[in-house]
Amino acid sequence: MNQEIQEIADPGARPEPSGEVRNFTVLLSSTARGARLARLLAVDALRSWGLPHERASHVVAELAANAATHGRVPGRSFRLTLYVVGATLRIEVTDTRGDRLPVPQVPDAVAESGRGLLLVEALADRWGVTEERFPRKTVWAELGFTPPEPDPSRSGAVCD
Repeated sequence: MNQEIQEIADPGARPEPSGEVRNFTVLLSSTARGARLARLLAVDALRSWGLPHERASHVVAELAANAATHGRVPGRSFRLTLYVVGATLRIEVTDTRGDRLPVPQVPDAVAESGRGLLLVEALADRWGVTEERFPRKTVWAELGFTPPEPDPSRSGAVCD
């Protein structure tokens, strides 16, 4: 598997609304296995940063599955990138099918697929598509969260 991982900032530190930026990026194979791994790696990164991961894991799963299914070009990977700036998580999934832009659809009531972007739309505060240098595109979603409270200082505390 071709994989690149980059982290900026101390992965154990708590985010501050002051504008601290965190970044995680990885290249994954455009397969169902790569899509599953994208979700697992995203959850691991968010946990290590002390951030909520429930909504984000669903969004990553949907965007990665779309990249592996609809954005797949044999022999080409997709890229998952997570950015945390202040109290906003930005999820980006880049694939090599810039000619196939995602469009939310209302699926047939008995259809077994076709609801992924509706789920992304429901869970994310904002989402969209950025067309890049052909043949790439990036589908992104932003999720706001409440930064975790810092641990109270125990200096000067008296324990019974």
